[in-house]
Amino acid sequence: MSRPSVPPVYTRAHPRSQNGASKPDPRPILLAAKRDIEEVRAILSAYGLRDLDQADRNLDAMAGDPIQRRRLADILTILMESISRTADPDQALNHWERMLANVSRTSFLDYLRTWPRMLDLLCMIFGNSDALAFTLIRDPTLVYWLAEEEVLSRPPTRKGMEGALRRSIGHLTSKEMKLDALRRFRRREMLRIGVRDLLRLATVPETTGSLSDLACLLIHAAYEIVDSDLRQQYGVPMHLNRQRRWIETKFAVIGMGKLGGHELNYSSDVDLIYLYESHDGETRAPRGVRAAIPAGVGISNEEYFEILARELTRVLIEPTREGYVFRVDLRLRAEGSVGQLARSLEEYQRYYTARGQVWERLALLKASPVAGSDEVGQAFLKLVKPFVLGTGERMTREKVLAIVQDVRAVKDMIDAKMTDRGHAQRNVKLGTGGIREIEFFVQTIQILVGRKAPTLLDRSTLDSLARLARKKLLSIKTRDALTAAYLFLRDVEHKLQMVHDLQTHALPQDGVELEKCAVRMGYAEKDRMEACTRFASDHAGHTKAVHDQFVSLFRQPQLSPLFRALFKHVR
Repeated sequence: MSRPSVPPVYTRAHPRSQNGASKPDPRPILLAAKRDIEEVRAILSAYGLRDLDQADRNLDAMAGDPIQRRRLADILTILMESISRTADPDQALNHWERMLANVSRTSFLDYLRTWPRMLDLLCMIFGNSDALAFTLIRDPTLVYWLAEEEVLSRPPTRKGMEGALRRSIGHLTSKEMKLDALRRFRRREMLRIGVRDLLRLATVPETTGSLSDLACLLIHAAYEIVDSDLRQQYGVPMHLNRQRRWIETKFAVIGMGKLGGHELNYSSDVDLIYLYESHDGETRAPRGVRAAIPAGVGISNEEYFEILARELTRVLIEPTREGYVFRVDLRLRAEGSVGQLARSLEEYQRYYTARGQVWERLALLKASPVAGSDEVGQAFLKLVKPFVLGTGERMTREKVLAIVQDVRAVKDMIDAKMTDRGHAQRNVKLGTGGIREIEFFVQTIQILVGRKAPTLLDRSTLDSLARLARKKLLSIKTRDALTAAYLFLRDVEHKLQMVHDLQTHALPQDGVELEKCAVRMGYAEKDRMEACTRFASDHAGHTKAVHDQFVSLFRQPQLSPLFRALFKHVR
């Protein structure tokens, strides 16, 4: 077994209670010849446990036979101290019971006695994220993978993940085996990314970048698997080029939203657009293998790529015993949630020319090729650029004002939904002063001045803020305030989603659950209520800073100095 390379983030030499006093020795819970139930409850309470009877049952089940009980007792002080500093000590013990029931208990306890840093790390995982805990319980060999050199000490790179993914599927032959390998690979890498985040070894941009790289690799691998399978059934999609020669028709997947911006969340849907090179043409057997494809099975390009889009979506979202790859949202395509899944470049050009809306212009600022043909992906970006930035017509004050008001109307609809749900102040993404207000603020400025100042265009929200400040459209103070707020809110979003791997953005109303969120965020005061108070204060400060800037542009734009500055740039 490898020596753990994880940093000793949580380990302390002597357990202390929240008020600084030494905590009681927990070993008598397991070893006392005669147990005093009130003493047991007092010990458990000192380590932050709430359901004392359940915690006692957990420890008894974890102990096993007398020899294993002794070995568990040897590490119990570190274990109890470590879980006491997590968001949910009770859940940590529940997960420890599950883990020890799923391993060779004696050898695993011996391993933890030898390497207390790993013991500390597992406590941190079990007490902060159910999703990551269940990944380890399901496959305990990942414990030893986490201990390998550089798995946690260095951020995962796209090149490194790509090589590992190729090795994991290269020897497999069947489509379903390859797809299950993708699902296992996702689980493993999500574990690595999540643990590095919890240990504060990764910044928010590093975490979102790693999640985005992982998604791009998996979507592209899934596309290759599906496309290869369909070509065996229908042949190769082809069309006539300008020289009247048959050439292969290429396909691309465009990432939108946070995936396109390289800013993905733990539990984000991936927003995708499917497109292909030419609407004309049909599938044909490649030269030399005509006999392998029966006559009459060729289909139109339109039909082939629609089948490809549907099958790719299915294999990404479909859960199996190995989990799923990614949830997919296709509502940013032409026609939204109705109509074809895949369209040709020409069809998209017609759609945006005739029917494109302001919100689609904002969305396309983050469009990025993530799978399939990069050539076709870049052709799409070139195609939509005039729609996104305008075609060169003179921008009057009325036109600028109309764009600002259109964006405000979209946000007003979001605000109404948040108010109805009681999330206006709690939703870190869509609520008042949330992430969406930062994004709309930045993207509206880019839409207005991007044609005359293309250097302002960047898919990353943080990089866009920096560019706006360099262009003097934002003050350094405003840039810093919005940057700090964005990093804080995205960090909160991650800590909410990593608990159960659910797409949630709302802070809990329950005080205990809010305390847990504060602990996951790194607020480490001795008193959890104090930690919660400081977290809530910081959240309120950041959302106020964001909303003040949003209102300054969108509430009464004619009176806004920023609006006047923007109008000077676009005249």
